[in-house]
Amino acid sequence: MFLDLLTAMLWSMSPFGEAKVGIPYALLNGVNIYLALIFSFLANLLVFPFMNFFFDKANRYFLKWYYYKKAALFVGRRAKAGAGKNVKKYGFWGLMVFVAMPVPGTGVYAGTIAGYLFGLDRKKAFFANAIGILISCLIVWVATLTAMRI
Repeated sequence: MFLDLLTAMLWSMSPFGEAKVGIPYALLNGVNIYLALIFSFLANLLVFPFMNFFFDKANRYFLKWYYYKKAALFVGRRAKAGAGKNVKKYGFWGLMVFVAMPVPGTGVYAGTIAGYLFGLDRKKAFFANAIGILISCLIVWVATLTAMRI
């Protein structure tokens, strides 16, 4: 069970699925339903401080490289396109709703990037991401548990 929980946490921290993959993985592998929710949520939430550290320190150095800069601009444009109108208009609430939608491209990675690009206060951006992640995790958790009972 420990290895399955650890794997679920790694999926939840991964940009390739976040908790949208971590929670179903844990539940389908027999992890306690409450541990799956809590640890996947916390692992997904850990992405925010790591991303902000990256933006503060490493990003400035890497932007000097052509291919990194090209990739960063591509990701930035996608985050602005996905969250731009709502975050610009509604700020905290727009970012929270954007992160809360459990669909591809709307997780904590895109939410952190959008908050950074639109200059949201870091504490507000953190709480918007945290509440959004919690809502998204609850939706995925309930949906997975429901599907497992059918």
